[in-house]
Amino acid sequence: QVQLVESGGGLVQVGGSLRLSCAPSGRTFSTYTMGWFRQAPGKEREFVAAISWSGDMTYYADFVKGRFTISRDNAKNTVYLQMNGLKPEDTAVYYCAAKTGSGPERFTRYYGYWGQGTQVTVSS
Repeated sequence: QVQLVESGGGLVQVGGSLRLSCAPSGRTFSTYTMGWFRQAPGKEREFVAAISWSGDMTYYADFVKGRFTISRDNAKNTVYLQMNGLKPEDTAVYYCAAKTGSGPERFTRYYGYWGQGTQVTVSS
């Protein structure tokens, strides 16, 4: 069974940093665009960042530009999300996803594989 497994979440103070990792199991995702999404309590899941299969193209939500960096290491079959300058509003469950459909990277409906999520909590 294909799974995406996120790790690296936790509790951090305002201005701190975390690095999330996503390591698929069951198959390789080296040829897929990969994305990170997040969902805060009572809110819809929202796009954070995405990266093309080669790593040449990256996409970011406006609210994370300049603070978050998405990257991937296809040799390790792992995708990362480096988060710096964290704010309380970044508190959410962060999900890794593999894009299986054709369409803009920011829409959840184009992603066919999802992880279970990792909690990120930013305290003020």
